[in-house]
Amino acid sequence: GGRAAGMGPGAGALPALSSSGSSPGEGVVRWGRRAALTAGLVLLYYAFSIGITFYNKWLMKSFGFPLSMTLLHLLVTFGLSGAARAVRGRLRAPILPWPAYLRRVAPAALSTALDVGLSNWSFLYITVSLYTMTKSSAILFILFFSLVFKLEEPRVALVLVVLLVAGGLFLFTYRATQFEAEGFLLVLGASFLGGVRWTLTQMLLQKEELGLQNPIDTMFHLQPLMFLGLFPLFAAFEGLPLSSSEKLFRFREIEMLLALIGKLVFGGLLAFGLGFSEFLLVSRTSSLALSISGIFKEVCTLLLATQLLGDRLSLLNWLGFAVCLLGISLHVALKTLSAKGPRGTKPHKEPGSGSDLELLLLHHQEEWEAESSPQH
Repeated sequence: GGRAAGMGPGAGALPALSSSGSSPGEGVVRWGRRAALTAGLVLLYYAFSIGITFYNKWLMKSFGFPLSMTLLHLLVTFGLSGAARAVRGRLRAPILPWPAYLRRVAPAALSTALDVGLSNWSFLYITVSLYTMTKSSAILFILFFSLVFKLEEPRVALVLVVLLVAGGLFLFTYRATQFEAEGFLLVLGASFLGGVRWTLTQMLLQKEELGLQNPIDTMFHLQPLMFLGLFPLFAAFEGLPLSSSEKLFRFREIEMLLALIGKLVFGGLLAFGLGFSEFLLVSRTSSLALSISGIFKEVCTLLLATQLLGDRLSLLNWLGFAVCLLGISLHVALKTLSAKGPRGTKPHKEPGSGSDLELLLLHHQEEWEAESSPQH
């Protein structure tokens, strides 16, 4: 029951272009449709992914309570994933028993909550470009934990990936005009937790008896524990200031309060849309499409940050960014080459662009490919 809701059998595997009996014209048409579908799904993914980054940064300028915002996003995502499960109820949505839930899901939920919470918190201090660049360093921590938990085979090429990404990050932050240590450390902490989070999530997904193969089910199960995990941090840092803030509890005008709640809920819709658009991109095209579009997404984000938000980047900063992207691209290439090797090798990690649900999707793309390959 780990297939996507509403997807037909073999949805992850697109038909081969040179199927027997089809004319070259049909092959071109089919290729054109496939290219158009991929482009559409990539654009949808970009809209949500880039949109939520800039939206959260913009909202933090007027509403300085990032943890409160994150908690509301979790509630919205929980509600939407619950509604989606109800709609496809005929396909028997799994619900975990409490002991398994707390033992297996809690560590992944806590690391995910802190990753997202610290990321949003950093927007109070740093520019979108520094955030984007630092978040892409998550690949370093992902590789580290992959090796620790033996999810990845140690290879010489991985050392080169690490050197390129770390060197690029150093060049990007070296003498940066808009460098803010506090925000930088928050994002670095989030990237570290991202490494923990993806490793735990992969281990969680490999336990098939849990039945959390569908991203909607995973979102549904993660959100409550993420909320509980982040709540003490919210209570310690934002509880009193928020309760005495005129923005929320001591509001003067109902219109302003409703407008603020609307803005926060819209951010939650973007968060849910991001997870779902990634899921669609991988299930209808391939994990490679998500990896490559993730790299170009970083470039788009930086270009938009310099144009829309006036982020100032020197030539050295851009060089650092290019070196870092080279490292990530090398990792994607290594993954692709190893994926084409014999099946039954150890499960691999994702290229780590820091985007939500990416690992989950890549893991299941491999499963779908494995399931559907004998049919062709």
